[in-house]
Amino acid sequence: MKKMVLPALGMFMALVLFSMTGCSKSDDQAEKDHELILDYVASHQLNGEFTESGLYYVIEDSGSSVHPDMSSTCTVDYTGYFMDDRIFDQGTDVSFTLPEVIDGWQEGLPLIGEGGKITLLIPSAAAYGESGAGIIPPNTVLGFDVTLHTVSNE
Repeated sequence: MKKMVLPALGMFMALVLFSMTGCSKSDDQAEKDHELILDYVASHQLNGEFTESGLYYVIEDSGSSVHPDMSSTCTVDYTGYFMDDRIFDQGTDVSFTLPEVIDGWQEGLPLIGEGGKITLLIPSAAAYGESGAGIIPPNTVLGFDVTLHTVSNE
């Protein structure tokens, strides 16, 4: 019976170390993302705020009192860019519900109302994370300038 305890304890310790390494890797990426965002903010002289998740936002226009929630259909214009200012995507009159978009948008868009404008600098974990998507590499901080035209709660 004692022989089984040691291997089980060894496996347990390996799992603990593995999970601690995973947390460390994630924490390291969050720190890298935060530094990239701080550099971007400084070089572009932005005056905004960080949320607890690490999202940085600048409200250019707060819009009306009609704010989206997770059941809202939103129509927006947007420009998406990397932290070197290269544009990777843009759209006009694009409609979606909040659950269809990345976490950074789900957190950021409700900060403004209909007619509002916001700049979002989104840490990689709240964008496409370790997997990336299409032309967006893994662990990439993304910027978006978004104008929220309409919010529908139907």
